[in-house]
Amino acid sequence: MTRYAPEEIQQVLGGGLLSFPVTHFTAGLDFDEAAYRENLGWLTSHPAAGLFVAGGTGEFFSLTPGEVGRVLRAAVREIAGAVPVIAPAGYGTAQAVEMARDAEAAGADAVLLFPPYLTEMSQDGLAMHVEAVCAATSLGVIVYHRANAAFAVSTVDRLVRTCPNFVGFKDGVGDIELMTRLYATVGDRLLYIGGLPTAETFALPYLELGVTTYSSAIFNFVPKFALGFYDAVRAGDRAGVYGRLNEFVLPLVEIRNRRPGYAVSIVKAGMRVIGRPAGPVRPPLTDLTADEMIKLTALIEKLG
Repeated sequence: MTRYAPEEIQQVLGGGLLSFPVTHFTAGLDFDEAAYRENLGWLTSHPAAGLFVAGGTGEFFSLTPGEVGRVLRAAVREIAGAVPVIAPAGYGTAQAVEMARDAEAAGADAVLLFPPYLTEMSQDGLAMHVEAVCAATSLGVIVYHRANAAFAVSTVDRLVRTCPNFVGFKDGVGDIELMTRLYATVGDRLLYIGGLPTAETFALPYLELGVTTYSSAIFNFVPKFALGFYDAVRAGDRAGVYGRLNEFVLPLVEIRNRRPGYAVSIVKAGMRVIGRPAGPVRPPLTDLTADEMIKLTALIEKLG
């Protein structure tokens, strides 16, 4: 059973930086549970408000539903209540409902609902998708506003009234006007999470829109830097934020932007640099080239 009512998990997650750990694979691309659990123990030695397991950085899209369950249960056992564990759900509505139910049975503390698989849909259909998942679990549900799950403000307003356990909105689109309208409409009824790739680049302006936290992929390999960056954002320290952007984040983004899919690949590459390898990424993603690894290594080593 989760320790958190939906409104409680909303408050807890909104109070700190969010970690989205990678999923460890062997050289043969099988889930490496022992390495995964050891890494979670290391990650939780650095304060984060929540661990979103098997999420986008955790290659949810490449895991089978059975593997998602294995990864989730390994995380729940290893974390043992020290930090909230948020489970993924996605694909079609029926599959997402099953995954949400399994998340609750496994002991997760909330659910991150990914966009439905492949198909286009109306706003009514998107709302029905979320309502079905919310009805399937007592856990708090966070939607991921991205790709074909592009929520209109009116749809979110409907969902906050029909789904008491709809607690969060993770933005992966970057539409400033929509985010402004959304906060003006529903206010603090929701937790707002920055979910764009390398979310640090948007963190300071998004804070003004009610986005108090974000998913930090770089927490996986430079956790102290990630936490310092978050503290500067929350303090409104513009000089501190832009200094860190120029020092590390923007050069990292230059490497990340070289190929599609590198938002995940560069995280696993960073973990190799610091001596905590997590194995390769699974196809259809590709790993960094040797030249890109040299550039990334030099960038990380500059941080000390």
